[in-house]
Amino acid sequence: MNSSIDYEKEFQDFLAKDDHLGKMVHKRAEKFGNTKVAVRHKAFGQWEEFTWGRFVEIIDNCAMGLLEYGVKEREFVGIFSNNRVEWAVADYACFSIKGCSVPIYQSNSAEELKYIVNDCTIRILFVEKQEHYDKAMKILPETSVEKVIIIDHRINYDKNNSKVILYKDFIEMGSRSGRRDEVYKLLDSGKTDDLSTLIYTSGTTGEPKGVMLTHKNWLAMLFATGYYIPIIESDVNLAFLPLAHVFERAWSYFILCCNARVDYCHEAKPEVLMQFLQESRPHYMCSVPRLWEKVYAKVMDGVSQMPPKKQKIFNWALEIGKQVAYMKKDQKPVPFGLKFKHKVADKLILHKVRDLFGGRNKVYNCGGSAFSGEISEFFFKCGVLLLQGYGMTECFVITVSNPTRNKFGTCGPVVPLMKVRISEEGEIQATSPSQTQGYWNKPELTKNLFTEDGWVRTGDIGHIDEEGYLVITDRLKDMFKTSGGKYVAPQQIETLLKEDIFFEQAAAIGDGKNFVSALIVPSFEQLELYCQKQGIKYSSREELVNNPEILKLYRERIDARTEVLGQVEKVKRFTLLPEEFSQENGELTPTFKIKRKVISERYKDVINSMYKD
Repeated sequence: MNSSIDYEKEFQDFLAKDDHLGKMVHKRAEKFGNTKVAVRHKAFGQWEEFTWGRFVEIIDNCAMGLLEYGVKEREFVGIFSNNRVEWAVADYACFSIKGCSVPIYQSNSAEELKYIVNDCTIRILFVEKQEHYDKAMKILPETSVEKVIIIDHRINYDKNNSKVILYKDFIEMGSRSGRRDEVYKLLDSGKTDDLSTLIYTSGTTGEPKGVMLTHKNWLAMLFATGYYIPIIESDVNLAFLPLAHVFERAWSYFILCCNARVDYCHEAKPEVLMQFLQESRPHYMCSVPRLWEKVYAKVMDGVSQMPPKKQKIFNWALEIGKQVAYMKKDQKPVPFGLKFKHKVADKLILHKVRDLFGGRNKVYNCGGSAFSGEISEFFFKCGVLLLQGYGMTECFVITVSNPTRNKFGTCGPVVPLMKVRISEEGEIQATSPSQTQGYWNKPELTKNLFTEDGWVRTGDIGHIDEEGYLVITDRLKDMFKTSGGKYVAPQQIETLLKEDIFFEQAAAIGDGKNFVSALIVPSFEQLELYCQKQGIKYSSREELVNNPEILKLYRERIDARTEVLGQVEKVKRFTLLPEEFSQENGELTPTFKIKRKVISERYKDVINSMYKD
């Protein structure tokens, strides 16, 4: 944090101008016109660039189209799509006319879509691909939807259905409507206190809740977190996480507000991302721990197969990288001799890790779930700066690491404009101008969200250490108590296990039980390679996960990984599962968090069998 900046004063001065996100993109179009690219995507197989002038022209046409369809101030408009430029266009078009966008995760089921549409009475719904269109049409008779706007013109759709229109025809209709003055009048009259969006939580503990956010909430987040990273106009951000997630959407706003470029990655899958990284070569990116766990596992597996001499060189390079990285973090000069060694280490080893991400990385933000300090520090040594943060949809970023205050295994220091306290029960509570007004249509849940003095209850357990870094132990609702009365934090166990290349997913079990057990989903890619090398034969995954040799392998790896835990936290028994937890089966949220209640119910018999004797 820059202590010379009065964040509160700057924020209040900015609020006095009554600017909002819709105005901010229009100001950039006035400044750059068609001289600078604002956004790019690869929706149709090749990169397509949109200058600021073109981007805002399409936003205006979209806004006029929405007015043609009778969208009123504070009315909700749904966006059911993967990341792409049209997603951002619809979002900013809503802001321009004082409407409210409602992002819907591209992976949501038809039932989840129906729930959101009916909860906030969406009339106009943007859909992208065949799967989104099909789900929308399936629920259409039971919802308030009057118009479905299809972004991808290549899909099969009912051309005779008056409720359906192609996006390109919708934009053309808007451009011919002659309502530009009406758009600009609404744009100019917009206030920072206007409701901007509903973001539905991913629902780990029940039905999704629509978090109400104003333009002031977004702006508070931008002012609170941006000063320590000197983003410049030539920088590029790759929007990889779904834009329906507050983390990705907020960061993309920030990048555009800093006049840099956003490239949209159309699918949140690691294999798709790796290709986009090589082509986009981003300086910035938001990410979740699972991505880094997978890359780390891949790198370390490759190292394990090197001859001893090459392994020695790898470890030497990593140690040199560590020394230099820490000196830079502490803003100390790097001695000439160490500089020379680092140049050699970088040429031999370190650059290969950075090149996986395009080689231009400045900062990659990481959040969303528990993250291993060991993995974060590994990339730090290689010159890939991962800054872990912590926040929630209800109040945005609460803490975040920065280049000079970055302590592995923590979520960083508290950001400006945010106050944090720990309750007697150990719950993290926060308050800030960025916090929500509450949940749409849910007064009781809204009441429960806040303490009596108006602080947000995060539902997370943690503490602030002696250096001012936030350490999260677990979710309040995820903590369980064994039959012996001992509290256990399952995320801590799961994070340790997922550092191992042989583990894909893990769910720690033990509420009311006399010991901790675990459901383990192996990394079948690694496991099958292991079987190949060891000559282990199997005919199916079911047979593989019950093989005594494989069970012995996992027993050894579980014991090694959880060695640091107390006796009561150690995994006494485990079951290997032949299938991954998935969102389709209701076991994961769209942000890949496990739904513990669903998993406990679905695998009830498996769990009970681990406690039989």
